[in-house]
Amino acid sequence: MFLMPKNHPMQEKLLSRISEKMQRINLLRPLPADVVKRLHKEMRLLHTYHSNAIEGNTLTLSETKLVLETGITIGGKALLDHIEATNNARAFDLIEDLAKGSRAIDHVTIQEIHEVVTAGILTDSGRYRTHNVRIVGAKKTPPDWSKVVGLMDRLIGDIAKSVTHPHRPHQHPVETVAFLHHRLVEIHPFTDGNGRVARLLSNLYLISKSYLPVVIMTEDRGKYYRCLREADAGDPAPFTDFITRAVDQSLTSYLAISGGADELVPLKELADSAPYSQEYLSLRARQGALDAVKIGGVWHSSRRAVERYVEGLQK
Repeated sequence: MFLMPKNHPMQEKLLSRISEKMQRINLLRPLPADVVKRLHKEMRLLHTYHSNAIEGNTLTLSETKLVLETGITIGGKALLDHIEATNNARAFDLIEDLAKGSRAIDHVTIQEIHEVVTAGILTDSGRYRTHNVRIVGAKKTPPDWSKVVGLMDRLIGDIAKSVTHPHRPHQHPVETVAFLHHRLVEIHPFTDGNGRVARLLSNLYLISKSYLPVVIMTEDRGKYYRCLREADAGDPAPFTDFITRAVDQSLTSYLAISGGADELVPLKELADSAPYSQEYLSLRARQGALDAVKIGGVWHSSRRAVERYVEGLQK
């Protein structure tokens, strides 16, 4: 069972921050239709680009945008890269539709997502593997193929119960997402495409719980895989923390739409009116203590977040 230890103060602080942001977001809803449409388009593009790039797709963000919006073929890039881009974008549309329809996460849903993601790429698209596989460079071998259905049954059951536990009967949705994501990758139910399905399935769960989809950045690929390996070895805390931060940053970006004190500004500008240097604020952002997001390799935060951070230190 994938559970966070109770004595994890930073994790508890992040979950509390997420709950507070969700309350503020719910006050903003419903957003105007044009804003919702723009957000969907932006998240669809970012998820498609970063999820594929993590797996080795060579299309840049701007090239991915061109492929999705115009359908043109980028010279010098493999046909497979183009198919992966269109497939992943269609799969993102699918999970949003499934979430709206309150579709349960079950065998049919999981295999349907895989079928869309790997259409025209795999011969066993949409079907669990029927032979054993080895992952190059991995220390842990996926379970025997004959155990896949049983293991997936158990995973689906755990998610349906929100991974309840006698000592923690109300597992936080973000912790459940971390469990779902890691466990699916660990079971490795498909011959290929498991990472893409895990990231899409995680977003399906989040959206169904009224959260926002998250994007795992290709720049964080090394940390992402390292945290997954630590979870494989029996320590789920780093990966749960990784996913929690991704959710927190997604909510920060969403709130920035309202502008004002929530507008995202480079830390360099915020440091001019704060009692701390840009370097110190960047350090606290990396540690998760300061509510911030990285945009184009530059840390951004809001005046509200910096003010709250300073107030917290003074207390």
